[in-house]
Amino acid sequence: MNDQIHSGGDEHGELGDAEYAEFMELAAQEGFDPAEVEGDLAAAGHGPLPVLAVVGRPNVGKSTLVNRILGRREAVVEDRPGVTRDRVTYEAEWSGRRFKVVDTGGWEQDVLGIDASVAAQAEFAIEAADAVVFVVDATVGATDTDEAVVKLLRRAGKPVVLCANKVDGPSAEADAAMLWSLGLGEPYAVSALHGRGTGDMLDAVLEALPEAPAQTFGATIGGPRRIALIGRPNVGKSSLLNKVAGEERVVVNEVAGTTRDPVDEMIELGGITWKFVDTAGIRRRVHLQEGADYYASLRTAAAVEKAEVAVVLIDASESISVQDQRIISMAVEAGRALVIAYNKWDTLDEERRYYLEREIETELVQIQWAPRVNVSARTGRHMEKLVPAIETALAGWETRVPTGRLNSFLGEIVASHPHPIRGGKQPRILFGTQAGTRPPRFVLFASGFLEAGYRRFIERRLREEFGFEGTPLQISVRVREKRGRKR
Repeated sequence: MNDQIHSGGDEHGELGDAEYAEFMELAAQEGFDPAEVEGDLAAAGHGPLPVLAVVGRPNVGKSTLVNRILGRREAVVEDRPGVTRDRVTYEAEWSGRRFKVVDTGGWEQDVLGIDASVAAQAEFAIEAADAVVFVVDATVGATDTDEAVVKLLRRAGKPVVLCANKVDGPSAEADAAMLWSLGLGEPYAVSALHGRGTGDMLDAVLEALPEAPAQTFGATIGGPRRIALIGRPNVGKSSLLNKVAGEERVVVNEVAGTTRDPVDEMIELGGITWKFVDTAGIRRRVHLQEGADYYASLRTAAAVEKAEVAVVLIDASESISVQDQRIISMAVEAGRALVIAYNKWDTLDEERRYYLEREIETELVQIQWAPRVNVSARTGRHMEKLVPAIETALAGWETRVPTGRLNSFLGEIVASHPHPIRGGKQPRILFGTQAGTRPPRFVLFASGFLEAGYRRFIERRLREEFGFEGTPLQISVRVREKRGRKR
């Protein structure tokens, strides 16, 4: 098979023309619908899915609408305002197109004042969004808070679809029509609770959203790579940034949570210029945060979305917490290259080091692939090891395996370690391809459903064979329909 690789940008993602043609021929021979295969490759080969933010005042039905879009109950819904505090992301599909839906907390006037609170949450909720659904309670009409949000949305310049919610019947459509006054175009009369009108609204959403965008990270040759420093409050993120910068760039204080705004710093380290982002610490229970801390956690999540590499700082002097694991999961789910830095290493005695190793083996077993550095932000110990770890993670993040080599590897796997027989059937991997990088994304085509344990086995073997150090892998499986149905 031709192993020629395109650098990306053609209609086949990262597959060369000859490789793509041979791959499609193989798919047809195995009984797969060529159109479906093409769609699977396109979906996997593109960068991040387009993002839709659902915003509005408290208790206008945002989470109910999110559940309606998803077709299942995911977001917590309760008949009182303020239930949703976190910014939560889900993956949705409509008319064959996939996108991300972000459910946000409601905007309200509080002790910080309407301008401060609304502006802060609006900025973070829509910062990473490609389009916005603005939900208004049609039975109440446009309030002063709604008017303030409209101004912010206009300044953001993102496409907006106006959802007039709680229109449960024809008699309430006049209420929806009144929302033309907001100046956002047609108000889509919807009942998120009953599903009325959501199809038309979602059609408008698809028009507003871009197609899954081609990847842009690293597109500018020689441009600085972007690194997000993340971790619990007071683990030493600001101290680390100051140490690598060689000067006091950001405020450091013993009080946890000194940093609230991310500080972007262009820093030369190891002969290379990097863009470091010092982010606010993520609190243990985000839904209990208020004021500036709450908005800081949202902004941290936004920084991770923009980054190429996440350096997660863990306080080695304390036990690895659920909080640490959640922060690592956030970086992995965002598809970022990952480095784990254990800070305050100089303060550890032999006993603590022993127990830390045991904790790493049990609590962080799922990310054994992430490069590890033991550092001291205070003394500068082992700082020179940080850049090689980051470079290793980036190299893994951008690695691509040619389709021919991948299928030889998969053939060996199927022969030596076949899938367990279930219900008298033994599903097997027929062929596959790596459809994208940053992070590496694989599409495997199989004769039947592959159990989660076998998928994890495939991932482990991929890492053993091809490296992929410092990067999450995304593996999707497409099952061939029974040939009888295709006739």
